[in-house]
Amino acid sequence: MQSEIHESLSYLFIHYALLVAYVARSSDIITNSLGIPLWESATLFSLAFGGICYFGSQRLIGAVNGFLVIGILTSFTSLVVVASGNLQWSSLLEANFAAAPQSIPIIALSFVYQNVVPVLCTNLEGNLSKVRTAIVAGTAIPLALFLVWDGVILGTLPGIAGNSNVSDPLELLRSSNGTVGPIVEAFSFLAIGTSYIGFILGLSDFLADLLKLPSGQNKPLPFLLTLLPPLVLSLLDPEIFFKALDFAGTYGVLVLFGVFPAAMSWSERYSDELEAPVPPIVPGGKFTLGVVMGGALLVIVSEIVKDIMQLQGLH
Repeated sequence: MQSEIHESLSYLFIHYALLVAYVARSSDIITNSLGIPLWESATLFSLAFGGICYFGSQRLIGAVNGFLVIGILTSFTSLVVVASGNLQWSSLLEANFAAAPQSIPIIALSFVYQNVVPVLCTNLEGNLSKVRTAIVAGTAIPLALFLVWDGVILGTLPGIAGNSNVSDPLELLRSSNGTVGPIVEAFSFLAIGTSYIGFILGLSDFLADLLKLPSGQNKPLPFLLTLLPPLVLSLLDPEIFFKALDFAGTYGVLVLFGVFPAAMSWSERYSDELEAPVPPIVPGGKFTLGVVMGGALLVIVSEIVKDIMQLQGLH
Protein backbone atom coordinates (compact mmCIF):
# COMPACT_ATOMS: atom_id res chain seq x y z
CA MET A 1 0.00 0.00 0.00
CA GLN A 2 2.80 2.41 0.92
CA SER A 3 4.70 1.68 -2.30
CA GLU A 4 1.52 2.35 -4.30
CA ILE A 5 1.16 5.74 -2.61
CA HIS A 6 4.79 6.60 -3.40
CA GLU A 7 4.32 5.55 -7.01
CA SER A 8 1.16 7.61 -7.34
CA LEU A 9 2.81 10.70 -5.85
CA SER A 10 5.86 10.31 -8.10
CA TYR A 11 3.62 9.86 -11.12
CA LEU A 12 1.56 12.94 -10.30
CA PHE A 13 4.63 15.06 -9.56
CA ILE A 14 6.38 14.18 -12.81
CA HIS A 15 3.32 14.68 -14.98
CA TYR A 16 2.19 17.94 -13.44
CA ALA A 17 5.72 19.35 -13.54
CA LEU A 18 6.09 18.43 -17.21
CA LEU A 19 2.64 19.79 -18.09
CA VAL A 20 3.51 23.08 -16.36
CA ALA A 21 6.71 23.27 -18.40
CA TYR A 22 4.82 22.51 -21.63
CA VAL A 23 2.19 25.18 -20.98
CA ALA A 24 4.79 27.76 -19.94
CA ARG A 25 7.00 27.20 -22.98
CA SER A 26 4.14 27.04 -25.48
CA SER A 27 2.59 30.23 -24.08
CA ASP A 28 5.95 31.99 -24.52
CA ILE A 29 6.03 30.93 -28.17
CA ILE A 30 2.44 32.03 -28.81
CA THR A 31 2.98 35.36 -27.05
CA ASN A 32 6.12 36.07 -29.07
CA SER A 33 4.30 35.17 -32.29
CA LEU A 34 0.91 36.85 -31.77
CA GLY A 35 1.80 39.56 -29.26
CA ILE A 36 -1.03 38.65 -26.89
CA PRO A 37 -0.70 38.50 -23.08
CA LEU A 38 0.88 35.43 -21.53
CA TRP A 39 -2.28 34.35 -19.71
CA GLU A 40 -4.24 34.41 -22.97
CA SER A 41 -1.58 32.32 -24.70
CA ALA A 42 -1.52 29.73 -21.93
CA THR A 43 -5.32 29.55 -21.83
CA LEU A 44 -5.57 29.30 -25.61
CA PHE A 45 -3.04 26.47 -25.74
CA SER A 46 -4.64 24.54 -22.88
CA LEU A 47 -8.17 24.93 -24.26
CA ALA A 48 -7.19 24.03 -27.82
CA PHE A 49 -5.22 20.87 -27.08
CA GLY A 50 -7.26 19.93 -24.02
CA GLY A 51 -10.44 20.31 -26.08
CA ILE A 52 -9.07 17.99 -28.74
CA CYS A 53 -8.34 15.35 -26.09
CA TYR A 54 -11.75 15.77 -24.41
CA PHE A 55 -14.10 16.14 -27.37
CA GLY A 56 -12.14 14.40 -30.11
CA SER A 57 -12.53 10.79 -31.12
CA GLN A 58 -9.57 8.44 -31.21
CA ARG A 59 -9.41 8.93 -34.98
CA LEU A 60 -9.37 12.73 -34.66
CA ILE A 61 -6.71 12.67 -31.93
CA GLY A 62 -4.63 10.30 -34.05
CA ALA A 63 -5.03 12.56 -37.10
CA VAL A 64 -4.03 15.68 -35.15
CA ASN A 65 -1.05 13.89 -33.64
CA GLY A 66 -0.04 12.61 -37.09
CA PHE A 67 -0.23 16.14 -38.50
CA LEU A 68 1.95 17.42 -35.66
CA VAL A 69 4.49 14.65 -36.23
CA ILE A 70 4.71 15.51 -39.95
CA GLY A 71 5.26 19.13 -38.95
CA ILE A 72 7.96 18.07 -36.49
CA LEU A 73 9.80 16.06 -39.14
CA THR A 74 9.53 18.91 -41.66
CA SER A 75 10.71 21.61 -39.27
CA PHE A 76 13.43 19.35 -37.87
CA THR A 77 14.75 18.60 -41.35
CA SER A 78 14.79 22.32 -42.15
CA LEU A 79 16.54 23.05 -38.87
CA VAL A 80 19.22 20.42 -39.48
CA VAL A 81 19.82 21.65 -43.05
CA VAL A 82 20.16 25.29 -41.96
CA ALA A 83 22.16 24.61 -38.78
CA SER A 84 24.60 22.14 -40.36
CA GLY A 85 26.04 24.71 -42.75
CA ASN A 86 29.14 25.07 -40.55
CA LEU A 87 29.37 21.41 -39.61
CA GLN A 88 32.91 20.21 -38.93
CA TRP A 89 33.06 16.44 -39.16
CA SER A 90 36.33 16.23 -37.26
CA SER A 91 34.59 17.57 -34.17
CA LEU A 92 32.34 14.50 -34.07
CA LEU A 93 35.40 12.33 -33.42
CA GLU A 94 36.01 14.07 -30.11
CA ALA A 95 34.51 12.55 -26.95
CA ASN A 96 34.15 13.46 -23.31
CA PHE A 97 32.96 10.31 -21.56
CA ALA A 98 33.28 11.92 -18.12
CA ALA A 99 30.45 14.30 -19.01
CA ALA A 100 28.16 11.56 -20.34
CA PRO A 101 26.59 10.49 -16.99
CA GLN A 102 25.28 14.02 -16.45
CA SER A 103 23.02 13.58 -19.50
CA ILE A 104 21.29 10.43 -18.18
CA PRO A 105 18.54 12.24 -16.20
CA ILE A 106 17.66 14.38 -19.22
CA ILE A 107 17.67 11.34 -21.50
CA ALA A 108 15.41 9.49 -19.07
CA LEU A 109 13.07 12.46 -18.89
CA SER A 110 13.02 12.87 -22.67
CA PHE A 111 12.10 9.25 -23.34
CA VAL A 112 9.33 8.84 -20.77
CA TYR A 113 6.45 7.25 -22.65
CA GLN A 114 5.33 4.58 -20.17
CA ASN A 115 2.54 6.87 -19.00
CA VAL A 116 0.67 6.47 -22.30
CA VAL A 117 1.15 2.69 -22.66
CA PRO A 118 -2.17 1.85 -20.91
CA VAL A 119 -4.01 4.30 -23.19
CA LEU A 120 -2.12 2.93 -26.17
CA CYS A 121 -3.09 -0.64 -25.30
CA THR A 122 -6.74 0.41 -24.97
CA ASN A 123 -6.76 2.29 -28.28
CA LEU A 124 -5.11 -0.63 -30.08
CA GLU A 125 -7.53 -3.08 -28.41
CA GLY A 126 -4.75 -5.08 -26.77
CA ASN A 127 -3.22 -6.16 -30.10
CA LEU A 128 0.26 -7.18 -28.92
CA SER A 129 1.86 -6.86 -32.35
CA LYS A 130 0.51 -3.34 -32.90
CA VAL A 131 1.41 -2.27 -29.35
CA ARG A 132 4.97 -3.58 -29.75
CA THR A 133 5.35 -1.84 -33.12
CA ALA A 134 4.02 1.44 -31.73
CA ILE A 135 6.41 1.35 -28.76
CA VAL A 136 9.48 0.37 -30.78
CA ALA A 137 8.81 2.84 -33.60
CA GLY A 138 7.75 5.55 -31.15
CA THR A 139 11.08 5.16 -29.34
CA ALA A 140 13.29 4.69 -32.41
CA ILE A 141 12.11 7.80 -34.28
CA PRO A 142 12.77 10.28 -31.42
CA LEU A 143 16.08 8.52 -30.72
CA ALA A 144 17.15 9.04 -34.33
CA LEU A 145 16.14 12.71 -34.14
CA PHE A 146 18.07 13.17 -30.89
CA LEU A 147 21.22 11.59 -32.34
CA VAL A 148 21.07 13.68 -35.51
CA TRP A 149 20.48 16.86 -33.52
CA ASP A 150 23.32 16.07 -31.11
CA GLY A 151 25.58 15.48 -34.10
CA VAL A 152 24.66 18.87 -35.56
CA ILE A 153 25.20 20.66 -32.24
CA LEU A 154 28.52 18.95 -31.47
CA GLY A 155 29.78 19.39 -35.02
CA THR A 156 28.73 23.02 -35.33
CA LEU A 157 29.79 24.38 -31.94
CA PRO A 158 33.44 25.00 -32.94
CA GLY A 159 32.25 27.19 -35.80
CA ILE A 160 30.08 29.44 -33.63
CA ALA A 161 31.74 29.24 -30.25
CA GLY A 162 33.37 32.62 -30.77
CA ASN A 163 30.39 34.28 -29.15
CA SER A 164 31.47 34.24 -25.53
CA ASN A 165 28.31 36.00 -24.33
CA VAL A 166 26.10 32.98 -25.00
CA SER A 167 26.59 29.62 -23.29
CA ASP A 168 23.47 27.82 -24.55
CA PRO A 169 24.23 25.89 -27.79
CA LEU A 170 20.80 26.75 -29.16
CA GLU A 171 21.37 30.43 -28.49
CA LEU A 172 24.72 30.14 -30.22
CA LEU A 173 22.97 28.75 -33.28
CA ARG A 174 20.40 31.54 -33.15
CA SER A 175 23.14 34.16 -32.96
CA SER A 176 24.98 32.66 -35.93
CA ASN A 177 21.95 32.34 -38.23
CA GLY A 178 18.76 34.41 -38.07
CA THR A 179 16.78 31.70 -39.87
CA VAL A 180 17.27 29.26 -37.00
CA GLY A 181 15.05 31.13 -34.51
CA PRO A 182 11.65 30.82 -36.27
CA ILE A 183 12.32 27.20 -37.20
CA VAL A 184 13.22 26.37 -33.59
CA GLU A 185 10.02 28.02 -32.37
CA ALA A 186 7.90 26.03 -34.84
CA PHE A 187 9.67 22.78 -34.02
CA SER A 188 9.39 23.39 -30.26
CA PHE A 189 5.67 24.18 -30.44
CA LEU A 190 4.87 21.10 -32.53
CA ALA A 191 6.97 18.84 -30.29
CA ILE A 192 5.30 20.25 -27.18
CA GLY A 193 1.89 19.68 -28.76
CA THR A 194 2.46 15.96 -29.31
CA SER A 195 3.91 15.51 -25.82
CA TYR A 196 1.09 17.53 -24.25
CA ILE A 197 -1.59 15.38 -25.89
CA GLY A 198 0.09 12.19 -24.68
CA PHE A 199 0.47 13.45 -21.12
CA ILE A 200 -3.11 14.78 -20.99
CA LEU A 201 -4.50 11.42 -22.07
CA GLY A 202 -2.22 9.49 -19.72
CA LEU A 203 -2.76 11.67 -16.65
CA SER A 204 -6.54 12.03 -17.08
CA ASP A 205 -6.85 8.26 -17.40
CA PHE A 206 -4.67 7.81 -14.30
CA LEU A 207 -6.70 10.32 -12.28
CA ALA A 208 -9.96 8.66 -13.28
CA ASP A 209 -8.53 5.36 -12.11
CA LEU A 210 -7.05 6.83 -8.92
CA LEU A 211 -10.27 8.58 -7.90
CA LYS A 212 -12.39 5.64 -9.05
CA LEU A 213 -14.15 7.85 -11.55
CA PRO A 214 -15.53 6.52 -14.83
CA SER A 215 -12.96 7.18 -17.52
CA GLY A 216 -14.02 8.48 -20.90
CA GLN A 217 -14.31 11.68 -22.85
CA ASN A 218 -17.82 12.39 -21.50
CA LYS A 219 -16.50 12.58 -17.92
CA PRO A 220 -15.08 16.09 -17.45
CA LEU A 221 -13.63 15.86 -13.92
CA PRO A 222 -10.42 13.91 -14.79
CA PHE A 223 -9.71 16.33 -17.63
CA LEU A 224 -10.36 19.40 -15.46
CA LEU A 225 -8.01 18.04 -12.79
CA THR A 226 -5.44 17.45 -15.52
CA LEU A 227 -5.72 20.77 -17.37
CA LEU A 228 -6.37 23.41 -14.71
CA PRO A 229 -3.48 22.95 -12.21
CA PRO A 230 -0.71 23.18 -14.85
CA LEU A 231 -2.40 26.21 -16.41
CA VAL A 232 -2.65 28.06 -13.09
CA LEU A 233 0.79 27.07 -11.84
CA SER A 234 2.51 27.95 -15.12
CA LEU A 235 1.12 31.47 -14.81
CA LEU A 236 2.03 31.88 -11.13
CA ASP A 237 5.72 31.02 -11.28
CA PRO A 238 6.92 28.65 -14.04
CA GLU A 239 10.57 29.04 -13.00
CA ILE A 240 9.95 26.89 -9.93
CA PHE A 241 8.79 24.02 -12.06
CA PHE A 242 11.55 24.32 -14.63
CA LYS A 243 13.91 23.74 -11.72
CA ALA A 244 11.70 20.88 -10.60
CA LEU A 245 12.19 19.22 -13.98
CA ASP A 246 15.83 18.58 -13.13
CA PHE A 247 14.72 16.97 -9.90
CA ALA A 248 11.99 15.00 -11.70
CA GLY A 249 14.42 13.65 -14.28
CA THR A 250 16.84 12.36 -11.68
CA TYR A 251 14.63 11.21 -8.86
CA GLY A 252 11.07 10.98 -10.15
CA VAL A 253 11.62 9.37 -13.56
CA LEU A 254 14.46 7.06 -12.58
CA VAL A 255 12.62 5.90 -9.46
CA LEU A 256 9.17 5.58 -11.02
CA PHE A 257 10.24 4.18 -14.39
CA GLY A 258 13.61 2.65 -13.48
CA VAL A 259 13.72 1.24 -9.95
CA PHE A 260 10.05 0.46 -9.29
CA PRO A 261 9.22 -1.53 -12.48
CA ALA A 262 12.35 -3.68 -12.17
CA ALA A 263 11.73 -4.27 -8.45
CA MET A 264 8.10 -5.18 -9.11
CA SER A 265 9.08 -7.58 -11.89
CA TRP A 266 11.68 -9.17 -9.61
CA SER A 267 9.05 -9.64 -6.91
CA GLU A 268 6.50 -11.08 -9.34
CA ARG A 269 8.99 -13.51 -10.87
CA TYR A 270 11.15 -14.66 -8.00
CA SER A 271 9.14 -14.21 -4.79
CA ASP A 272 9.01 -17.38 -2.68
CA GLU A 273 5.45 -16.55 -1.66
CA LEU A 274 4.08 -17.04 -5.18
CA GLU A 275 2.53 -20.42 -5.93
CA ALA A 276 2.89 -19.91 -9.68
CA PRO A 277 5.63 -17.37 -10.59
CA VAL A 278 4.86 -15.05 -13.50
CA PRO A 279 6.72 -16.17 -16.64
CA PRO A 280 9.19 -13.58 -17.98
CA ILE A 281 8.21 -11.67 -21.11
CA VAL A 282 11.55 -9.90 -21.68
CA PRO A 283 14.73 -12.06 -21.74
CA GLY A 284 17.66 -11.54 -19.40
CA GLY A 285 16.20 -12.59 -16.07
CA LYS A 286 17.82 -11.36 -12.87
CA PHE A 287 20.80 -9.91 -14.71
CA THR A 288 18.67 -7.53 -16.82
CA LEU A 289 16.55 -6.47 -13.85
CA GLY A 290 19.68 -5.97 -11.74
CA VAL A 291 21.27 -3.78 -14.42
CA VAL A 292 18.13 -1.63 -14.69
CA MET A 293 17.80 -1.15 -10.93
CA GLY A 294 21.54 -0.76 -10.35
CA GLY A 295 21.97 1.74 -13.18
CA ALA A 296 19.06 3.89 -12.00
CA LEU A 297 20.23 3.82 -8.37
CA LEU A 298 23.80 4.67 -9.43
CA VAL A 299 22.64 7.82 -11.21
CA ILE A 300 20.39 8.80 -8.29
CA VAL A 301 23.18 8.34 -5.73
CA SER A 302 25.69 10.23 -7.87
CA GLU A 303 23.26 13.14 -8.21
CA ILE A 304 22.66 13.17 -4.45
CA VAL A 305 26.42 13.29 -3.83
CA LYS A 306 26.82 16.09 -6.37
CA ASP A 307 23.98 18.10 -4.81
CA ILE A 308 25.50 17.66 -1.33
CA MET A 309 28.90 18.83 -2.59
CA GLN A 310 27.31 21.87 -4.22
CA LEU A 311 25.52 22.77 -0.99
CA GLN A 312 28.75 22.42 0.94
CA GLY A 313 30.46 24.66 -1.60
CA LEU A 314 27.84 27.37 -1.00
CA HIS A 315 28.66 27.32 2.70
